[in-house]
Amino acid sequence: MTGQNEAIVAIRNLYKSYHRESLTVPVLHDITFDIADGEFLALMGPSGSGKTTLLNLIAGIDKADSGTIRVGDVDITTLTETELAHWRATHVGFIFQFYNLIPVLRAVENVELPLHLTGLSRAERSEHAEMALQMVNLSHRMDHYPRELSGGEQQRVAIARAIVTDPTILVADEPTGDLDRVSAEEILGMMERLNREMGKTIIMVTHDPRAAKRARVMKHLDKGYLNDNALQNPL
Repeated sequence: MTGQNEAIVAIRNLYKSYHRESLTVPVLHDITFDIADGEFLALMGPSGSGKTTLLNLIAGIDKADSGTIRVGDVDITTLTETELAHWRATHVGFIFQFYNLIPVLRAVENVELPLHLTGLSRAERSEHAEMALQMVNLSHRMDHYPRELSGGEQQRVAIARAIVTDPTILVADEPTGDLDRVSAEEILGMMERLNREMGKTIIMVTHDPRAAKRARVMKHLDKGYLNDNALQNPL
């Protein structure tokens, strides 16, 4: 892991709008900030503030109108769709609100999915997936199907899937939004440990102040504008 003060994500003068028929709807206005390597950042803001759009831009799911996003040494705003797809597979781990697990696949097979885009053998994929499940304390459930797992366990499988490729950044969109409070606390604790013990850079969108408090830094978006008064959480 590189130094804590070195930016792993550098965002400069980012603008994004959506077009609906003849209307242009601005979403993000001149967003500029850095995310340090090994950071745990919470992006907060009311519904419609642009926080999920910003997360999708950082993750290479969407494209900005203008501005630059550099992740590591790559300006992802210059990549083609094909290059972006390859970059995402290598550098981004995704954690969603609704898990996005494949119902007909066992937990270990769900975790293996991102590894099919690599050159690993079947045995190596299985080994990596089992290791990732061990890291989220689910080794004993790896042969279970999603329907046989609780919501918290399904989200832990999703986290294992997100980290199995050892990505540069983890992006989480309301990762506790579909969980009860106890399961939510468990998932947040796991993300905190991934950040503190493994140095994973995590960018999390949340509307829940309790979830945001687990992050080291909080930034607020309001109507597409970034509040520069980021709140630093104590380590």
